[in-house]
Amino acid sequence: MNSPVSLLFGVHAHQPVGNFPEVIADAHERCYRPFLHTLYAYPEFRFAAHFSGWLLDWLREHYPEDMALLAEMARRGQVELVGSGDTEPVLAAIPARDRVGQITRLSDKLEDWGGTRPSGAWLTERVWESSIVSSLADAGIDYVAVDDTHFLYAGQPAEALDGYFTTEDGGVPLDLFAISEQLRYRLPFSPAHEAVAYLEGLAADGRSAAVYFDDIEKFGVWPETYDWVYNRGWLKSFIEGVLASPHIVTRTYADYRRTHPGRGVIYLPTASYSEMNEWTLPAPAAADYAALVEQEKQAGRLERNRPYLRGGIWRNFLSRYAEGNWMHKRMLGLSARLAALPKAPVELTDALYRAQANDAYWHGLFGGLYLPHLRRAIWNNLIELEAALDRLAPRAAQSVADIDFDGRREWLVHDAGLQIAVRDDGLAALCELSSYPLQHNFGDTLRRYAEHYHARIDQTPGETPVGEGIVSAHDIVRCKHPIAPADIVPDALPRAIVIDRLDGEALTDYRAVDVKGGAAASTLAFTRDGIDKTYTVADGVLEVRWQCRGLAGRRLGVTLNLALPSCDGYAGRYRLADGSIPGGFGQPLAVAQATQVELEDGVLGGTLRIAAQPAAEFAAAPHFTVSQSEAGFEKIMQAVEFVASFAIDSDNTQIVLRLSPVRAE
Repeated sequence: MNSPVSLLFGVHAHQPVGNFPEVIADAHERCYRPFLHTLYAYPEFRFAAHFSGWLLDWLREHYPEDMALLAEMARRGQVELVGSGDTEPVLAAIPARDRVGQITRLSDKLEDWGGTRPSGAWLTERVWESSIVSSLADAGIDYVAVDDTHFLYAGQPAEALDGYFTTEDGGVPLDLFAISEQLRYRLPFSPAHEAVAYLEGLAADGRSAAVYFDDIEKFGVWPETYDWVYNRGWLKSFIEGVLASPHIVTRTYADYRRTHPGRGVIYLPTASYSEMNEWTLPAPAAADYAALVEQEKQAGRLERNRPYLRGGIWRNFLSRYAEGNWMHKRMLGLSARLAALPKAPVELTDALYRAQANDAYWHGLFGGLYLPHLRRAIWNNLIELEAALDRLAPRAAQSVADIDFDGRREWLVHDAGLQIAVRDDGLAALCELSSYPLQHNFGDTLRRYAEHYHARIDQTPGETPVGEGIVSAHDIVRCKHPIAPADIVPDALPRAIVIDRLDGEALTDYRAVDVKGGAAASTLAFTRDGIDKTYTVADGVLEVRWQCRGLAGRRLGVTLNLALPSCDGYAGRYRLADGSIPGGFGQPLAVAQATQVELEDGVLGGTLRIAAQPAAEFAAAPHFTVSQSEAGFEKIMQAVEFVASFAIDSDNTQIVLRLSPVRAE
């Protein structure tokens, strides 16, 4: 008779830095609390749990009694608390010094609270690169779990992936467990008795371990799962079925590793889980990849050929989305500045680590990069950190470099109140407009991108589960908002600030001009035929000046794509110079002739004042994108598209716009 199979059952809990408190509270009520209470009632069911440090702090503050159950389960040996980066960064995307710092911070936290220092770590989004091995080891980590697809890509047969292997980098070892994709798709979506029978089948086949580690949110937060897992008793039935079976024994990862030898040495390619490998590809390539996978599935060859169908890698997100790449490279630059200090203040390290949280840098099944409040949290921390660094180690008022490695220079001009960034791409427009007092980047917008899943929008909504189970969020097709074909047309230009149009035609041929004299540090100048364009930053105010020559009778339109926290919510509104309020940010705006408008935002706690000279026609409309989430396709307001249109009255006309961020009284 074969030995029982060891069920290594692990769950991962995380909420993005900057997520709404009510969303986290709802996740706790629907998932974290009932899950912990259910597991607490079965002390003989051993498992592993990872809570990101940021979420753990929040839950311990708001739900101390529930989290005390987890700590007690750790002390009694039922649960193994697993480490990771404190704010859930993708380790491969941050410098080695920050990897070690982030992991050590959470390990210290878990040791102080749960009594045991973690020997294993959750690998964020299971993004594997060999460069992280040394960092994990330096932080005291002995093992991580990655997907079985990583091992298949390395040529390992599926039947060999029932334990752990050892890899190394520069002679530094690290053990690797292979998470079963079959289990990820079964738990908790298939009926409990079928899941138990599958595990018993592994035991009958002589398998040593069944390795599961996945999002705890699948147990209550994902669509339909709360009723299925708790009201209809899936979790209790599964636990009781596992404990009643003589063919299954539950273990923690650390226990299994202590009592079982490894399977040998292995070297994995750069990879993540199979779905990520599709999400990270540009839309045309992703469509081709999905079609190829479906073709192999229909031909019955998918399992055989899966090791050779790899898709992209996580870092592709940084080349796909310019906005995320800019945010990422700004983070790296500030990390280097912080590391250069003789001793980094703790509060500045806190801000850096919060800015390294992974969620806003990419997009897959969940909103991620498409969610303005998640990007805003990253920028809040970057701007807070930069302002503090400027006080401790001042930098030049103007600098130029290819900051984001896109092959084009960017200029940064700043004073104590404001910073602008202009990319040398012919638009002479801002890719960043950051207010230090408001800790907000008004340039934190997102253009419309082609996404390969847009082709699914017209499909019949809803999916029917096979048998008694429920549908995974991966297979749900529904629309949260009405979506028209025009809503998914990709933008031809970035959603930048101060994009110029002459009689409706975008101007893309500006070139930089050297500025001479004492004002050079605070001024940037650009020119094209008929127009000189100048930016000046002074006293926390941005002035943009156009000198138009030989263009009498034409119109200059200036588009400002402005990110505002209230978006289409009730706290954002326009206010004209006479005090009247023509509407909110989610409504169209049209003003025939005006010299000033204020964009008031209650969430921001401030106002952006736009002053024009001479008077201009003002128009504005909300800018939306369409993206997928676990609940379906949704339209999200990313920015106000504000346009100031000026008549050019003579062949020598000067036009001025002043942008003044003002903190609310």
